[in-house]
Amino acid sequence: MTPIAAIVVTYNRKELLLQCIRHIQSQRGAACDILIVDNASTDGTAQALKPLAERGEILYFNTGANLGGAGGFQYGLKQAYSIGYQYFWMMDDDTFPEQDALRALVQAGEELQNQYGFLSSAAYWKDGSLCSMNIQRVSFHKKQSDFVSARSPVVMATFVSFFFRREVLEKIGLPIKEFFIWSDDLEYSRRISRLLPCYLVNGSRVLHCMGSNEKVGIERDEISRLWRYGYLYRNEVYLYRREGIAGWLYLLARMMLHSLRVLRSQTENKGKKLSVIWASFFKGLRFFPEVEYVQGS
Repeated sequence: MTPIAAIVVTYNRKELLLQCIRHIQSQRGAACDILIVDNASTDGTAQALKPLAERGEILYFNTGANLGGAGGFQYGLKQAYSIGYQYFWMMDDDTFPEQDALRALVQAGEELQNQYGFLSSAAYWKDGSLCSMNIQRVSFHKKQSDFVSARSPVVMATFVSFFFRREVLEKIGLPIKEFFIWSDDLEYSRRISRLLPCYLVNGSRVLHCMGSNEKVGIERDEISRLWRYGYLYRNEVYLYRREGIAGWLYLLARMMLHSLRVLRSQTENKGKKLSVIWASFFKGLRFFPEVEYVQGS
């Protein structure tokens, strides 16, 4: 057992997951155990991972149901905490860390003498460009632009290579499982940064192997995926209302902008898309999930 648990949440992406595991196993200069949280995949993930679990290369947990990314990471953190790990390194199943990614995070934490909330890796896409959906934020509405300095202060980051300490988990609690998908990582990282300084570590690099690096909004997305945006707009109300008046103004401006994009788009189902945006916004006004804490914290 090492002090660090790499927690990977997966759902029906067996081939990407196996590559992710191989990249974690190839880390140089720092070691970690690998905890796989399977959201009840139906593509043979459990069978593919059985030999790795039997050889002790991974710890495998099946949630028994699709808990989404938010529920999966909450589940994984509970397991890792109860086992006794001191550090948690979270990532999606399509995250491929470079060989020195973990070492750079550990080294940054040592240089900071553990006086940090979370550390986040720089995420890149297949063509070497920054991964657009994983650019950290220096405020709740402004993205990071410093990818040269060894460390850059940030306040929000995604769960694509997210590193933090056991003491922080005890202090701020677990991710909110009710978020299911979208903005759960922004909420959690912001919850941490409100209390402790947090950093992008540019020496820690990962490849986020998404199908596209182009950000797709509701105005261009397929009708079959509209249900996902219900979580996005509801969850964002919870996230930005904590920022006070500035957060409310930003949120309302964002809602209006997205509505305008739908109206100006060339796609069908504009009425349905507008309904998803605003119905979810009003659901967010009544959305008050309880933050759960690990036992004994």
